[in-house]
Amino acid sequence: MKIEKDRVVRFHYSVAEVGQEAIETSKDREPIAILIGHGNIIPGLEAAMQDKEAGESFGVDVPAAEAYGERREGMGQRIPKKHFGNTKLAPGMQVVLQTNFGPRAVTVEKVGHSVVDVDLNHPMAGKDLHFDVEIVEVREASAEEIEHGHVHGDGGHHH
Repeated sequence: MKIEKDRVVRFHYSVAEVGQEAIETSKDREPIAILIGHGNIIPGLEAAMQDKEAGESFGVDVPAAEAYGERREGMGQRIPKKHFGNTKLAPGMQVVLQTNFGPRAVTVEKVGHSVVDVDLNHPMAGKDLHFDVEIVEVREASAEEIEHGHVHGDGGHHH
């Protein structure tokens, strides 16, 4: 069965900046499960998966614009230190903040006595990425998965 919109794909991946060592891999845990065509992964990787089948492995370079986007200027924000709890902060550190729109990864730029300056760009923004992918399974999505826009059960979301 080929990968296309409204199918569930379980896969392993490794990701690196182009020309660098891998920064993250799923090989040591359960495969990732996504519903294709619902914006659940970066567009460039989803496009590269189209028409692949279970058992296939491939590598793909995804330019920043099709990954986490280009870095945008003016994305700094000053946040009261109390929002970071007891976390020991240092410049360059990546922290996940709880916002009104859900969790958001930020990069600490400067730590003051009562405030912290952070960069709201995604930590991988502006970076061209290389993925090595192994497709483990491709299946039809259930009507409920399509309605909810994500995978349920094994490797997916649990309500």
